[in-house]
Amino acid sequence: MKKPERILAEKLLQISAIKLQPQNPFVWGSGWNSPIYNDNRRILSYPDIRNYVKVEFARVILENFPEIEALAGVATGAIAFGAIVADILGIPYVYVRSTPKDHGLENLIEGNLKPGTKVVVLEDLVSTGGNSLKAVEVIRTYGCEVIGMTCLFNYQFPMAVKRFREADVTLVPLCNYSTMIEVAEETNYISQSEADALREWREDPADWTPHNNI
Repeated sequence: MKKPERILAEKLLQISAIKLQPQNPFVWGSGWNSPIYNDNRRILSYPDIRNYVKVEFARVILENFPEIEALAGVATGAIAFGAIVADILGIPYVYVRSTPKDHGLENLIEGNLKPGTKVVVLEDLVSTGGNSLKAVEVIRTYGCEVIGMTCLFNYQFPMAVKRFREADVTLVPLCNYSTMIEVAEETNYISQSEADALREWREDPADWTPHNNI
């Protein structure tokens, strides 16, 4: 039987929520050359896959963080996913803005989050971990306990692993970079040389450049 993370990897590749182009890399906002592009919001347009993701998020949360009292999505990519997962769990839901609203109450958290609540944070993807952990700090300043985080996809960057450890946050992803590359290679989506280039990129994404022999 296939593991859930491998099933999800196949689905993400099928609908181009993940695109792998080590020979013709994308450019991230940070300026990094990237052989991978992730657009998890495409999932929302595919009911079967959307439902699969919703159920898997609920399973992972209940198995790893059974004491959860509220769910917090991270704007903007995780807002929709968080709402449908909170609905299936039957618990309160809020989402965390990256910057305060520029009018009205200038909220960073949208919704009603009571101090003392045990919260799980839900992300769509984790790369360097910076934005995800900012959301954790916002929730903590509201007097709540962040008992863990889950995400749809984790790049597994060494810098992010270090940041999550230092912030004392347990991260449980539905799918990760290593699994994605394994599945892509096994299904002939990429060649072995392309898989090697993708693995190399993850170790030093800031200075990676594509090779002519891919």
